[in-house]
Amino acid sequence: MRILSTIDVLARFGKALADPTRAAILLELKNGPAFPSDLAEGIGVSRQILSNHLACLRDCGLVAAEPAGRRVRYELSDPRLAHALGDLLGTILTVDPICSCAEPDCAQDKQALAPTDLHPLEVRP
Repeated sequence: MRILSTIDVLARFGKALADPTRAAILLELKNGPAFPSDLAEGIGVSRQILSNHLACLRDCGLVAAEPAGRRVRYELSDPRLAHALGDLLGTILTVDPICSCAEPDCAQDKQALAPTDLHPLEVRP
């Protein structure tokens, strides 16, 4: 087994979060363990696509597969990841400016949602 440096660990975490489907999977698993069929339906992707992304997340060390009878249940590999994802999401939403233009009556500001109005899987336009 290879021991990763802190830079390697962060790079793997970044790779996992770089894809919207993988980020959605992590956010779903933040709420608790789930079966692939339920994850695929909740996220809105095919089971094959979900399977490919779960393999990547397993390789990154972020999710673990647990046998549950004839099925396999997935969960975050460490409970602290749920807290870390929540902190990261809260930090990003806190520092994300609604609009970077200098116009006082910008239309983008009027259309933007407040961070508390966003569903965890929604993305601001």
